Amino acid sequence: MIGWLQGQLADRWHQASRYGVLLVVAGVGYELALARRHWEQLPAGSPELSLHVHQVVREDSWILYGFESRANRDLFRELVAVSGVGPQMALGLLGQLSAEELVRAIVQADLRLLCQAPGVGKRTAERLSVELRTRLQERFGAALALAPADDLELTERGGGAPAAGLRDELQLTLTALGYEPLEINRALRAVAQLGQAPAGDGEAWLRESLRWLSRGEAA
Repeated sequence: MIGWLQGQLADRWHQASRYGVLLVVAGVGYELALARRHWEQLPAGSPELSLHVHQVVREDSWILYGFESRANRDLFRELVAVSGVGPQMALGLLGQLSAEELVRAIVQADLRLLCQAPGVGKRTAERLSVELRTRLQERFGAALALAPADDLELTERGGGAPAAGLRDELQLTLTALGYEPLEINRALRAVAQLGQAPAGDGEAWLRESLRWLSRGEAA
């Protein structure tokens, strides 16, 4: 498997929503698909370029995907592991949002932001958040400067954070009801600080969160 390439940037190509480069390594030209954001930031001219690579082997073709950092390649691999998310959709997500923005959107279940990427609908965005939220926060939080501030505040200030998994369900439910991620996080912090719901009581957490949110709307 090819995991990394370094060579001369010989050509850059753009076909519809697909972006890529031709990288010449030791006299051999490798075509690699890139995220739009990365492609647009390539230096002018024909500089030497190094790329972390994800290789897909199919019956009729071998396809290479290039990334400016190992973290971005690993994030791409996490995305394509989700059912219904193929390499092109994953590149679309990385092309629409920076790695930090993308991880934050998944962790905070910001479905509206995720749906801005080409081909990503609400169900796919929900699936990304449900399947990847915890893993991405643990794996990329430090590398991408994503401190889990909301979870820390829930624990340190109120000591009554919702049970594991319940927070994800609450965020998805409240998002489906039309609330924004920032509003949801504030509501969960408020309920935790006031100790108004037992850690594992989902109905109580939802009821108290909605009560807190409705007071904000009334104001």
